[in-house]
Amino acid sequence: MTDLWEERKKALENSYFYKHEKELIEKMRDEHREQLIRELCRNRCPKCGHEIVPMEFRGVPLDKCVKCGGVWLGPKDLQILAEKDHRTWFEHWFKSEEE
Repeated sequence: MTDLWEERKKALENSYFYKHEKELIEKMRDEHREQLIRELCRNRCPKCGHEIVPMEFRGVPLDKCVKCGGVWLGPKDLQILAEKDHRTWFEHWFKSEEE
């Protein structure tokens, strides 16, 4: 009778460690996948995946895709462009957003 209880305890213990190790492996796999994506997608167009090249427009550094022609702005680049040209709707848009 004792052997059955010992076997059950070992089975439950094995099940616990199996689940725990499976979760750790999944976490490691996800982290590795994210790292690969970051490395492989650096300087690549988010739309088509081709190389992007740095360019400058009115003194603001931008990134342009060689294939699809997409232009990618940094977080404050649109606001910097709007400040350089006061005749556009950009200025009104940013002023209303700040208020």
